[in-house]
Amino acid sequence: MRRQFLVDLWAGLRVVWPILSVLLLIMVGLGVAVGVIEGWTLRDSLYFTFISGLTIGYCDLVPKTLLARALAIAIGITGVLLTGLVAAVGVQALLEAMRKHREP
Repeated sequence: MRRQFLVDLWAGLRVVWPILSVLLLIMVGLGVAVGVIEGWTLRDSLYFTFISGLTIGYCDLVPKTLLARALAIAIGITGVLLTGLVAAVGVQALLEAMRKHREP
């Protein structure tokens, strides 16, 4: 059943890959913009982007300007969309694998 789940997960991710890649590009673009506004390195900007986008938020990097904070909110919303999409594909793959496992 695990193998079938992975096959179905991969098939689902291939279908939504264009959406996932656009969301990732938006997140990275917003993160780089925040980094430029705040004077961070590219590494710190990407770190901030994915820590904030995955709603972990260690608070070691915090935007100080109003524009950077607004962009950080957009990063968070995009991250929630990204996480939700991946979770939805995972649930769908699990349901499909269970359905195929029950069939004779």
